[in-house]
Parts: sequence; C-alpha cells; structure tokens
Amino acid sequence: MVNGIIGKKLGMTQIFAEDGTVTPVTVIKAGPCVVVQRKTVSTDGYEAVQLGFVEEKSPKHVNKPMKGHFEKAGIPPTRILREVRIGNGDDDANVGDKVLVDQFNENDVVEVIGTSKGRGFAGFVKRHNFGGGRKTHGSMFHRAPGSIGASAYPSRVIKGTRMAGHMGVERKTVKNLKIVRVNAEENLIMIRGAVPGPTGAYVLIKKTQ
Repeated sequence: MVNGIIGKKLGMTQIFAEDGTVTPVTVIKAGPCVVVQRKTVSTDGYEAVQLGFVEEKSPKHVNKPMKGHFEKAGIPPTRILREVRIGNGDDDANVGDKVLVDQFNENDVVEVIGTSKGRGFAGFVKRHNFGGGRKTHGSMFHRAPGSIGASAYPSRVIKGTRMAGHMGVERKTVKNLKIVRVNAEENLIMIRGAVPGPTGAYVLIKKTQ
C-alpha cells in the first residue's frame, strides 16, 4: 500500500471548533496521483513507487526520455514526479493505480516534505540566529560575525563555518503534523500548522510509520 501522496499548497486558514478554539491549518490539494513506475528489489535494489501528480492541464513540452518513460507505463505525462518507499513484498501497488486522499483520516500523524522559501543572500543573524554583539553606544560590534578562525594555524576558514550566504530553497521535512480535516470530494487535506514552501509549492505527504 502506498502511504504517501503529492500535494499542492493552497495557503493557510483557520478552523474554529465548537468551543471557540482556533486551529491554524495549511490547505493542500492532495492528488489525485497515479503510479507511474514500480521499483522492486530484483530490478532496483529496493521497494518503491514513483507517483505522478495529475493536474487539470497536462504539460505542453515533454522531452523524449520522459515521453518514452510515460509511454512504457501507458499513462499521460505529468509534470510533478515523486518517489515513495513501500514495504517489502507489498503487491498492492501497480503501475496505473490511482492514489487518492481518502487514505488519510482525521487525527492521522503525517510528515510533509517540501522545499523551503528562498530568502536570497542573508546575514548570519537571520540565517543562523546569531545574537550579535552588544547594542550599547560605542561598542562598534552590533551585527558583526566576530572571529571566523585563528590567524596562526590553520590560517584559513574551516569548511562549514556558519557565515552569511544564500538562505532557503532547501529540502525540509516537518514531522508529527496532525491532520485536522479531509475533503475527499475536492481532494483537499488540512494539516495543523505550517508546511515548507510558498503558496503553490508542491509537497510530499507521508504517513508516519
């Protein structure tokens, strides 16, 4: 059984309970998805399925390798592909099978994998949450990084030293998120809290094992 699905982040909203409790949720259009490829231990060394996210508009341009890949599966091309691991010996997932949001229920715990928002070139305070120096008059050390290495030895900056640089656009996984509501008719799933990426980003939702 495929325990994951591809979704498109639509934005955030609030859900009010009968007692007045407010729960912030992220609305995701999850699926429908289709199994494009089945990977097995004998052919690929591990068990997994490749899912394709079915959208209203099919991609206009598909290169020859991907066109042959979809023709082999007998499935119309999709623009978004993701891979989900499955259990060994799981024969329920076959090429062409549909993966829908109805496999999820309220109060299920899931993890969401996506790409974080891009922040461009950021300083070390924003990027690494450094505290900086004292803000008093005359300190001349407010948002400076301080020492980044010794001068005598090794006389260079060690790789991995936290400094200013490009921030965001990284693969992020947020675990232990609870599903608040599922709308199977419109392929919508509402997850408590925030998930990686801006509005319109594609994410992978997986059930917590």
